[in-house]
Amino acid sequence: MDTGKWLLLTYKVPPEPAKKRIALWRHLKSLGAVYLQNGVCLLPRTDEHARQLKIIEKDIREMDGESVILETIALDRAQEEKVVARFRADRDAEYKEFIERCAGLEAELAREAAANNFSYAELEENDIDLKKQQTWLEKIRKLDFYEATLAAEAEKQLKHCEALLETYAQQVFNAHEENR
Repeated sequence: MDTGKWLLLTYKVPPEPAKKRIALWRHLKSLGAVYLQNGVCLLPRTDEHARQLKIIEKDIREMDGESVILETIALDRAQEEKVVARFRADRDAEYKEFIERCAGLEAELAREAAANNFSYAELEENDIDLKKQQTWLEKIRKLDFYEATLAAEAEKQLKHCEALLETYAQQVFNAHEENR
């Protein structure tokens, strides 16, 4: 991906209904857009992002709003680095939250093991939580256009949680008579 080319979307939509405005914001954030200010956001220049912004442009028109989509480049290397830093900061915020949730899963598994609660129901619940974490990390990775600093730590934490759940699963199987 060429780090120096972006798609710039500027838009203005009516304040009501707020539901539509929020849905628009969520759609843009789900694509990985960074907001430079209210109603002005950037995405890396890709064909997929161009297609998505054209769809969003239509949605804005249907909301009786206005929008302009431009392809842009940074004025110089310093400006480019500012923009890339904004993308990385957004992803790092998501990775940080992900890492915190991994710590929560780790603590939950430790509590269950300490309490000798080796039930299939608890294993299933924790397995579901791990699958949610795996899916979430994949979504973050997809939007990590510029290799955020916490990406490797997030991956490491997920692997650690997978190993902990595998250990817990073995303890559950060992605790049940039918598995002996």
